[in-house]
Amino acid sequence: MSVKGFSPASLSLSSNNRNTPASSEPSSSLPEGCLDAAQDDWSCEGDTLHEECGVFGIHNFEDASALTALGLHALQHRGQEAAGIATYDGKHFHLERRFGLVGDNYSDAATMAKLPGNNAIGHNRYSTAGGAALRNVQPLFAELEGGGIAVAHNGQFTNAMSLRRSLIQRGAIFQSTSDSEVVLQLIAKSRESNIIDRFIDGIRQMEGGYALVALTRKKLIGARDPLGIRPLVLGDLNGSPVLASETCALDMIGANFVREIKNGEVVVCTDDGIESYHPFPEQPARLDIFEYIYFSRPDSFIAGRSVYEVRKLMGRELAKEHPLDVDVVVPVPDSGVPAALGYAQEADIPFELGIVRNHYVGRTFIEPTQQIRALGVRLKHSANRSQVQGKRIVLVDDSLVRGTTSSKIVQMMRDAGATEVHMLLASPPITHSDYYGIDTPDREKLLAAQYDLEGMRKYIGADSLGFISIDGIYRACGYEGRDNKNPQFTDHCFTGDYPTRLKDLEASENHRALGLLVD
Repeated sequence: MSVKGFSPASLSLSSNNRNTPASSEPSSSLPEGCLDAAQDDWSCEGDTLHEECGVFGIHNFEDASALTALGLHALQHRGQEAAGIATYDGKHFHLERRFGLVGDNYSDAATMAKLPGNNAIGHNRYSTAGGAALRNVQPLFAELEGGGIAVAHNGQFTNAMSLRRSLIQRGAIFQSTSDSEVVLQLIAKSRESNIIDRFIDGIRQMEGGYALVALTRKKLIGARDPLGIRPLVLGDLNGSPVLASETCALDMIGANFVREIKNGEVVVCTDDGIESYHPFPEQPARLDIFEYIYFSRPDSFIAGRSVYEVRKLMGRELAKEHPLDVDVVVPVPDSGVPAALGYAQEADIPFELGIVRNHYVGRTFIEPTQQIRALGVRLKHSANRSQVQGKRIVLVDDSLVRGTTSSKIVQMMRDAGATEVHMLLASPPITHSDYYGIDTPDREKLLAAQYDLEGMRKYIGADSLGFISIDGIYRACGYEGRDNKNPQFTDHCFTGDYPTRLKDLEASENHRALGLLVD
C-alpha cells in the first residue's frame, strides 16, 4: 500500500484556546484587540469571522477526485487557506494537500492524475493564526491494523487537547496539531473488532461541534456531532452517495439532495448501500445560528430553510425593530446584501449598491507600506459616490466583531458625501468567543464585550447603531422567539450559553505547551 502526496513540513504551533471572559463593563479606552487590528488591518482580515473548514466525499463514482475538487470549489467560502483531497483506487490511497485556493491547485491534469480512484474525500481549511502548516492540512491519513483511513472534519473538538495529552502519555506520536489526528489516534487504539465500531468508539470520546468524513478501502463514512452544531448533508449522483457541508456543493456537481445527516448520526456508504448508526443518546438538534447569519452560501439550504430567504427575513426583522428615516439602504458587500434587501423591502426604502467590493485584492497584493495601510478598507471596498452623496443612508451588515472595518466604512461613506450614516447589524452583539470551529477573537477583543451600545456607536462613528434582537433572529428562522429553556440553535456568541463542556478551556490546555517543531 502506498500513500502519495505527503510532503513533510515543520509544524507551527498555535492555540485554539480563548482567554477567560472579560468584564462586560464599557471601557474608556480602545480595547487592545481593536488597537491591534487598527494598526495592522490593511487587509481587514482581523475584523471578520472565519469558518474553519468545509468537507466533501463521494463513493463509487468515476473521476471522484475531479468531482471532489468541484465540490470543494463550491465550499471555498468555508476556508481559503488550504485544500486537500484523498482517494482510493482499489489498491492504493492517494493524497494531495496544497496551500491556496482549490482552483489554483486542482485544475490541471497532472495534479488530478495523481488522484485516481472512484472514492474520494476532500477538505477546505481556514486555520487559526499560526496554524497554517502543511501537516495540519486535511485530510489526514493513517495506516491501521485493518487498512488505511483518511479523515477530514469541519468544526472543533472542545476536549481535543485533553485527549491529546492523555494519548501522548500513553505513547502516541503526533505529527500535527489538527483535531483530526486525535480522532485517528482514538480509532487506532480502539479495541473494537471492525472499523465502524472503532470509528464510533473514537468519536464517542470527542466533545464539541463537528461534521466529519472518512474514507477507508471500502467505505465512505460521515458523522455529525450529537447536537448537529456543524452541518452535513447527504446527496445522490446517479446512484452514488455524496456527503457535503452544504447543498451548494451538491448543486455544483449535479447531485440530488437526499437529506440532512441527523445530529449524532453516523452514515456508512458502501457498494451495498447506506447504513445509519445512532451511537449517541437522542437529544434536540442545535445548529450553529451563524450558518444562517454568515457562513453558509446564500444558495444553500440548511435544515430545510433557504439561507438567502432567512437572511432577507433577518433584514425585515431589523426594519421592524429599527425603523429609520433615511433615503437609501446600502449593503456592506457581500454578506450584508440579503439582509439589506429585506430591510429595504420591509421599510419601503430604495436599495442601492452604495459600496462596491473589489474581489481581486489578495493579502500580498502590494507591500503594505504606511501609505497603503492608510488606505485601509478602500483596498477592498469603494464608495459608489453617485448613490451616497447628499443622502441619509443606513448601512446593513451581517455582524460586528472588532469594529475596525465598520468604522472605516462609515468614514468612507461620510467622505463620499453622505449626510447621515446609520448602521444596522443582522445579528445580535457578539459578546462571547466561539469554541466550535469559528475563529473569533479573544473576548477582550470583541467590541460588544467591552462597550455598551452608545460606546460602540461612538467607536464606529455612526449616527446610530442597532442590532437585531435574539428573538428577532429566531423569528427570521421560523420560530416565535428563543426558547430559553431549550434553545433551538447554538447561539453562545450572543448569549454565553455554551451547549457543551469546554474541557480544554477549563483545563487551560494549550498547543504552545507541546513543544513541537516550528515551521
